[in-house]
Amino acid sequence: ENAAGGQGLTAALGEELFAAGADVLTLGDHAWDQKDAAAYLEREPRCLRPLNFAPGCPGRGIATLETKVGKVTTISLIGRTFMRPYDCPFRAVDAALAREPGLGRIVLVDFHAEATSEKIVMGRYLDGRVSCVAGTHTHVQTSDERILPRGTAYITDLGMTGSRDSALGRDLESVTRMFLTGMPCRFETGKEDAVLEGLVIAIDAATGRARSVRRLREELG
Repeated sequence: ENAAGGQGLTAALGEELFAAGADVLTLGDHAWDQKDAAAYLEREPRCLRPLNFAPGCPGRGIATLETKVGKVTTISLIGRTFMRPYDCPFRAVDAALAREPGLGRIVLVDFHAEATSEKIVMGRYLDGRVSCVAGTHTHVQTSDERILPRGTAYITDLGMTGSRDSALGRDLESVTRMFLTGMPCRFETGKEDAVLEGLVIAIDAATGRARSVRRLREELG
């Protein structure tokens, strides 16, 4: 979502991430920040923009890949609370689960949203219907990872891959200057003390239910 210096994704960076081993990439509110993003999303089915963007937007919000344990589906959604007035993510995911052909038994949902309440409700809403609901967008990893009662793994926010000593991945000096003066300024990307954050989930391939969930936070130096 913010691989291009905190502003979306370029085609070159997308190819670099796939070459490094990524299976699917998901974007969010910065999906259109780069000039080549629309064309890249149109031609690369493994790079997703939120499913509930307005009809007619380039690209797609759902991808199903064949793996050694069967089909795995990834769905990208974006929230509406404190965000732009996107289409309803709840109705969008309902429609996808009901009508999308060839879905995998394992379904992973990235919910890119600001409000913790909206993410929590989405997790409960999809509990038992998908394998995982992982929140993104705030860049701050939460400590509420769990398996919900009907077998869906959940976390309110995965966190980020970026500089630990930063303001949401941005250089502290420039962000501090903005808060002190109230003046707009260019936010550079933080460079020091990289950290990788995310979630490790074991999923039963036969049922699609999560068996275990573990928060990942690895300091890369």
